[in-house]
Amino acid sequence: MDPTTARHIRSATALPADALAVLDQASSAGGTRAARVPASEHSAIDHAVASALLLRVDELNQVREGLLTQSKSACAIAARAVHKRGKLTEDQHRAVLDPFTAAGVAELVECPLLGVHRDDPRRRTVHAGS
Repeated sequence: MDPTTARHIRSATALPADALAVLDQASSAGGTRAARVPASEHSAIDHAVASALLLRVDELNQVREGLLTQSKSACAIAARAVHKRGKLTEDQHRAVLDPFTAAGVAELVECPLLGVHRDDPRRRTVHAGS
């Protein structure tokens, strides 16, 4: 798994339970198909997300029953989008990752299709979970 994807998983799964509860995974449906990754990467991402969130199962269930499942799905979809960031369209990228940005995940996610590159001052910077 590349460092940017791992960093995103750490940041996203560390969001407060209330923030995870408002993530709109329905908005990421278009990005879900585009963010398909090879089976080995899919498994690694799912395992990393599940491992981080399972430690918080009681906290998540206090906010809402089923929040663990919703959070695992939303975080894994977003992590796959980060992993495939060079292959997503701008709309797919934003549909999947904007809810995480709004919830407080500030990431450096280079997306060549957005025209934002490593040396560009408009890039997102990593703060959460670094």
